[in-house]
Amino acid sequence: MIDNTARALLPAVTKPLVAFYRRRGWTPNQITWIGLGIAIGAAGCVASGHPWPAIALWWSSRLADGTDGIYARETRQTSDFGAYLDILLDMLAYSLMIAGFALWLPGLSGYWIAVLLLYVLCITSALALGMLQERLGQPARDNRGLRLGAGLAEGGETGIAYTSFLLFPGWIEPLLWLWIAMLATTVVARSLLARELLTPLDASEPQR
Repeated sequence: MIDNTARALLPAVTKPLVAFYRRRGWTPNQITWIGLGIAIGAAGCVASGHPWPAIALWWSSRLADGTDGIYARETRQTSDFGAYLDILLDMLAYSLMIAGFALWLPGLSGYWIAVLLLYVLCITSALALGMLQERLGQPARDNRGLRLGAGLAEGGETGIAYTSFLLFPGWIEPLLWLWIAMLATTVVARSLLARELLTPLDASEPQR
């Protein structure tokens, strides 16, 4: 929901960081891996109950994730594999954080399992809807290498959710209910949109 706004602002405000990447001679894929490494550190901090380092590391990892594509485009190093690696490591980072929360607050294991299940459905619906929209020739909403369908819960909202969990552990259950509701709403909304888009194509074909 807020990702497109952030993605539009990042190129202007991250020029010094992108220049640093260039000076170091890093590749975009190396930055993607660095982002995952920082996210692993964030998950470790969550698991050990250190909220402030976890928050700082998590948002640092997302900064790396948000600038690897900018750097790739500026240096003409974009690739299909880079787009694949980016989304793969994103989902690994998100899931590792949930594992960290489960180790920190094991009494809420049912909630964490529900979140992971919904992550699977969210990324599946995002990729499937994005592919469908591309097939129908609908304009892309961003310049990502892999097209993803829009949703209520995306990367920015995920970071806000994690930050809220860490800052307000006394409110963790209502916050988790809210996050689960947002994830579920995202899956349902994408599914309804996919059905709407598919109906004209399938009207003359047997239903599957």
